[in-house]
Amino acid sequence: MSFIALLIALLLEQVKPLASGHSLEQGFSHWADWLKINLDTGDVRHGWTAWGLAVGLPCLAVVVVHWWLVWSIGWMFAMLWSLGVVYVTLGFRRFSHHFTGIRDALAAGDDIQAAELLRDWQGASDVTMSRTEIIRHVIEFSAIAAHRHVFGVVVWFSVLAAIGLGPMGALLFRLSALLSKSWAEQTSAADDDISQTSEALQQVAARAWYLVDWVPARLTALSFAVVGNFEDAVDAWRQEAGHFPQPNDGVVLAATAGAINVRLGGAGLQSEVAGSEADDGMVEPTTGREAEFAHLRSMVGLVWRAVVMWMVLLVLLTLARLLG
Repeated sequence: MSFIALLIALLLEQVKPLASGHSLEQGFSHWADWLKINLDTGDVRHGWTAWGLAVGLPCLAVVVVHWWLVWSIGWMFAMLWSLGVVYVTLGFRRFSHHFTGIRDALAAGDDIQAAELLRDWQGASDVTMSRTEIIRHVIEFSAIAAHRHVFGVVVWFSVLAAIGLGPMGALLFRLSALLSKSWAEQTSAADDDISQTSEALQQVAARAWYLVDWVPARLTALSFAVVGNFEDAVDAWRQEAGHFPQPNDGVVLAATAGAINVRLGGAGLQSEVAGSEADDGMVEPTTGREAEFAHLRSMVGLVWRAVVMWMVLLVLLTLARLLG
């Protein structure tokens, strides 16, 4: 049942993707803001309470609805419920259209347009950056986006669905990612003090996200290694993951670099990839070839092969469970 829900959700998301910041995400953002305003006292214990309520209550509601549907109406409706939850938590097309637009601009030789599209996607980017830097950034952002919007959701959904918690895992991962970003953002000094996020709450959100993302990040990295250059990916994972300021992202990026033999990191690593700990976005680069246009094709192939691998694995696990 969970495999069918996941497969249909992936296909539906390709045909009818939800826009970033859709109404459900906006509703969660308002919920998180309300909790921050009322529970953010600067105390770590209150921070964990706020995080638990922000993520725990929606997840509990999802599980309750799942089991109510199973027992009162039937498994088919429970599957449709799982499909709906996975659909709104996936985001394959939320980043793939950015990737496609930048790739097309680069293919046409319009590096300035490509840099502007990159800026629109990830925020502050230097429109005067070189073609190599543009390609490198696109690969970095795409690897992290694929992990956060696809593979991490699939991992948590599959694991918790297998123990009877329905689509709770997909929601847990997605909400944790949203909170890690929302509660890490600093407001300007001109804003009211009530809208400020305390250091304690930021630490709680970051720590919770690290714990939730620890296993999925490593499974994503392993997936890239299996469908890419395994030896180089594993070696880069072991030797170079620590180059990046965010440990889980570093695992994914290092494995990506080794899997397609591309140099990632360096100057100007910004946005979610670098995090607030990086000094001026400077990250020690990995080994590998300088980023070239051909690496974009390699990145697309890497992601799609990993998706197919996961679906085949889930089919085999589903069959083993049915036959066992």
